[in-house]
Amino acid sequence: MFVTILMVTLVSVLAACSDGANSAPNYPDEDITVIQGFDPGGGSDQLAQVTQPYLQENLGVSFNNEYIPGSAGAIGWTRVAQQSPNDGYTISITNGPMLMTNYLMNDEISYSLEDFEPIANVVTDPGVIVVPADSEFETYEEFANYLSENPGDLTASNSGVGGDDFFTQLKWMEESGLDMELIPYDGDGPSWQAAAGGDVDVSFNNLGVVYQQIQEGNLRALAVFSEERIEMVPDVPTASELGLDVVSGSSRGYSAPADIPEEAKERLIEAFAQLEDNEEFQEDLDNLALPMDLKLGDEYAEYLEEEEKTSADLWEEVKDQYEQ
Repeated sequence: MFVTILMVTLVSVLAACSDGANSAPNYPDEDITVIQGFDPGGGSDQLAQVTQPYLQENLGVSFNNEYIPGSAGAIGWTRVAQQSPNDGYTISITNGPMLMTNYLMNDEISYSLEDFEPIANVVTDPGVIVVPADSEFETYEEFANYLSENPGDLTASNSGVGGDDFFTQLKWMEESGLDMELIPYDGDGPSWQAAAGGDVDVSFNNLGVVYQQIQEGNLRALAVFSEERIEMVPDVPTASELGLDVVSGSSRGYSAPADIPEEAKERLIEAFAQLEDNEEFQEDLDNLALPMDLKLGDEYAEYLEEEEKTSADLWEEVKDQYEQ
């Protein structure tokens, strides 16, 4: 009898421990670490610095950024996906499409989208076509007409093979039927600098990255790949206005390792949801020319899955030219 009672008690204790291992009724009760796969000062860090003060206020704990740069974010994302506890206290900024294109383009990268629990997309920094301030092309129409008559005659920079600018170029070329020589650079900064310095004819970049250069007259924007015109650059037409079915850019949000406690997931989503009606936060984004694009939980997950499929299809078409 004693042995039976002891065994029943032990089983009950182990079951209780198992149930509690993936629950977090008091979440959060300690600080949260945010892993960034890039150096400080880039697009990911820009999102962190503008967003996390509000998240700290909403959740009542501090957010501590840990920078693990390398391999276009893959080192940091591998750490999150495969080497971090799934307790909700380690999360990451996730950038689309690069989160997915890393493993789509490189079989040595072992994580996948299934290793993440998407929490919230916050902004999508739309793609933009920019030319040097002294370019002969005053409008997109002039630029497109020239390429139509002189196929492949212009050079276009991007932030690197596999980045959102690279895939924006592929989408644009497929939709427009126009062709250019694509020149990858190591990041958004070197890409726009190449255009501003006249080393290339045009740069495909992100609006938030080049906004200051446009304002200062160093670059001219010809088109933006957003669904609607952007208030900060109201005279720049969208691609759809120009007859192109292309909406593209760099989505930036937050994800956790897969299988975090449901309480933690819900609490994090709630904290991000509170950003939507925060006028001060919206003003901060406007000052950076970053359009809010809030997608929460399942909606964000579905968005990343769609982006993965689109990127995979495009890469399949061109990988023989660019495979590393």
